Amino acid sequence: MKEVATLAGVSLATVSRVVNDDGKVRPDLAEKVREAVALLGYRRDLTATNLRRADRHSASLGLVFDDVANPFHAALLRGVETVARTRGVLPLVGSSDEDPARERELAEAFLARRVDGLIVVPAGPDHSYLRQERDAGVALAFVDRPPAFIDADCVLSDNAGGAYAATAHLIERGHRRIGFLGDRTQIFTAVERLRGYREALTEHGIHYDAALVRMDLHDSAKASAAAGELLGGDEPPTALFSAQNLITIGTVQRLRALDLHRRVAVVGFDDLTLADAVEPGLTVVAQNAHELGRLTAELLFARLDGQNGPTRRVEVPTTLIERGSGELVP
Repeated sequence: MKEVATLAGVSLATVSRVVNDDGKVRPDLAEKVREAVALLGYRRDLTATNLRRADRHSASLGLVFDDVANPFHAALLRGVETVARTRGVLPLVGSSDEDPARERELAEAFLARRVDGLIVVPAGPDHSYLRQERDAGVALAFVDRPPAFIDADCVLSDNAGGAYAATAHLIERGHRRIGFLGDRTQIFTAVERLRGYREALTEHGIHYDAALVRMDLHDSAKASAAAGELLGGDEPPTALFSAQNLITIGTVQRLRALDLHRRVAVVGFDDLTLADAVEPGLTVVAQNAHELGRLTAELLFARLDGQNGPTRRVEVPTTLIERGSGELVP
């Protein structure tokens, strides 16, 4: 900053006002400072600036997601960015890889950098480690899954309702043996989707058959193997409900490998890129991941703006999109 002041022929205070958009500098002096900044390639030291600010706000958020490479989490991030950008706030994001220790490590690393708030997709079973930070004024919000052992705002999809709709859709097409392919049993969304599947069976007078259910399928390879196992049984299902996007990919791959993609119906939870380009098109229960991210950011910023009162739990509806694979009849 001293070099900028010397080159522009102004005081350090004038440079500081210009780079911080103070607006109390004569236009001709401000232009000299901007020219000097451009010539010298000067960048503000945000860390030093934050240490001097009375409110200690860093204009940054920490985002702890499961896997930022997953299209669902990428859309969540875009939703958060939509709001953060309007507030001049920078989101910092990391992947927990469904590891509770990694989740906590990331959260604490962001907090050490004095982020103003945290948005977390929970991986661990206990979030009480964040109570002290919450009580100290750090805003918290959880998305996709609710937190445990801490009271905080959260935004969820209607997982059970979406799974119910998918299963009922297959039943209405005449299917009675419907396989279920689900995520890890310790994950809230996986449990809720299994619940919706079971409720749909019960309400349509179909006995729940545990032999048609496969859980703990956290990648497409495991999903493909599980789908092959179900389809190779003595009484194979005539339809499959794949309850997560990576699971759906593995399921469709196995159906095509067995040349069953035009005979066995499938509905996936989460929409996929090119889902309408395969044959038949993929019927899905679509989450609005962008809206989940946007609403979570809105709740977080409301807390940062001083909103008190009870925590809120917002549930976003899902949408069944018919494209062909879920409309095949037995």
